[in-house]
Amino acid sequence: MAEILSLREAVASLVRPGDTVAMEGFTHLIPFAAAHEVIRQGVTDLTLVRMTPDVIYDQLIGMGAARKLVFSWGGNPGVGSLHRFRDAVENGWPRPLELDEHSHAGMANRYVAGASRLPFAVLRGYRGSDLATRSPTISTVRCPFTGEELAAVAAVNPDVTVIHAQRADRDGNVQLWGLVGIQKEAALAAERVLVTVEEIVDALDPRPGAVVLPSWSVHAVAVAPNGAHPSYTAGYTVRDNDFYQAWDPISRDRDTFLAWMRAHVLEAA
Repeated sequence: MAEILSLREAVASLVRPGDTVAMEGFTHLIPFAAAHEVIRQGVTDLTLVRMTPDVIYDQLIGMGAARKLVFSWGGNPGVGSLHRFRDAVENGWPRPLELDEHSHAGMANRYVAGASRLPFAVLRGYRGSDLATRSPTISTVRCPFTGEELAAVAAVNPDVTVIHAQRADRDGNVQLWGLVGIQKEAALAAERVLVTVEEIVDALDPRPGAVVLPSWSVHAVAVAPNGAHPSYTAGYTVRDNDFYQAWDPISRDRDTFLAWMRAHVLEAA
């Protein structure tokens, strides 16, 4: 059953050097507070998995936490490139970054296979691209019923999945709603699951379209109000569009980036 811990305790307990870590959340519910605690604790050599690595992974990569990135799109949404990501790929700063790139459909199917405890998933995809020649986790299989050749992608089973959600009850059952993306599958695919939430409540009232992760599927819950900032939490906070614009010049220069991270992350525990 899930333990209710402080964010510092939860990260120290669940996120370890060398882990494969998925931090999911689409448009909202992006677990920035948890990522910042990972940085503060100096956890390194991570394989980071995320369908849409944006500013959250730009910060982790720029601080040297990642050795590999598994993804299907990367950028500062609505603004442009991720400059710390680019610097790592193009110049090896602060360390070289290995890449495993997929399509969105491929990554989603990898999570589904992982959550289903299957070794791989099949889909119609990747035709017309060279991604299959660049990734050992993309192959083909022939359908035993029709003979059709299909793309196959290896399951992804993170050591740890980290997500943000609206709330949990005192037993550790977690409820999230809005754009829920791939969070459920990413959580069920993982060996360990950390969820940050806006609040702990006595009972989870039914919400249309909500997802409930039962306590037995979650290892730790940590209260982190506004824990998705600068993204948002539907029903609780709004997206900080100005931050995404401001991040572009901050992240372009190494020294400016490091100074910002020291002031706003490392010294802001």
